[in-house]
Amino acid sequence: MSEHKIKIAPSVLAADFARLGEQTGEVEKVAAAYGVDRLHIDVMDGMFVPNISFGIPVIKSLAKVAQLPLETHLMIDAPERYLEAFVAAGSRSLLVHVEGAHHLHRTVQQIKGLGVKAGVVLNPATPASALEEILGDVDLVLLMTVNPGFGGQEFIRSTLPKIERVRMMIHEHNIGCELEVDGGIDSATAPLVVSAGANVLVAGSAVFGAKDGIEAALKHLATAADAAE
Repeated sequence: MSEHKIKIAPSVLAADFARLGEQTGEVEKVAAAYGVDRLHIDVMDGMFVPNISFGIPVIKSLAKVAQLPLETHLMIDAPERYLEAFVAAGSRSLLVHVEGAHHLHRTVQQIKGLGVKAGVVLNPATPASALEEILGDVDLVLLMTVNPGFGGQEFIRSTLPKIERVRMMIHEHNIGCELEVDGGIDSATAPLVVSAGANVLVAGSAVFGAKDGIEAALKHLATAADAAE
């Protein structure tokens, strides 16, 4: 059993796609030791964000070999069009952007009706107040700490006060809701976001791009996060 209170969600966007199954296996071998309880999947459509990543076929293939639940972050316009397809492919939670879902409450209810966890995402410039009418209905809030679309970006420090505000909102309205952060997370920034109130850390380049390997990277990240708890 993991002793880590802070959870880590490795983002496969930063993985070597020629070795995706192998690298996923490396993560899963040590997952329990370092608080890894999911794999984070970034889906980009080239419209909502200025990049295209991958979609349903890759998730379907990964679901066949992955033991960890797949958390799918939909950086796409009108995500309600594809919810059923992503769940059928193997996603066990779906995260949609406040900025990209035209009828957010309906979309969240659709996700929950499919039997998976529902999360909402805020871009760096979107205020915490955008969560007020939906917070009680979701399992997770993801705050972007970079502008979405590309991995390896520098952490935006001005997002830290928003993490604190959302943690207070969760404490007041939905104590069971997870608070996740995504963007520029490594052993230097992990203590900052944990101190601000985050309890799930998405990390891509810091895990899959580490020179000393995936296990060492997860150990460094978990140690840094725990030190701030």
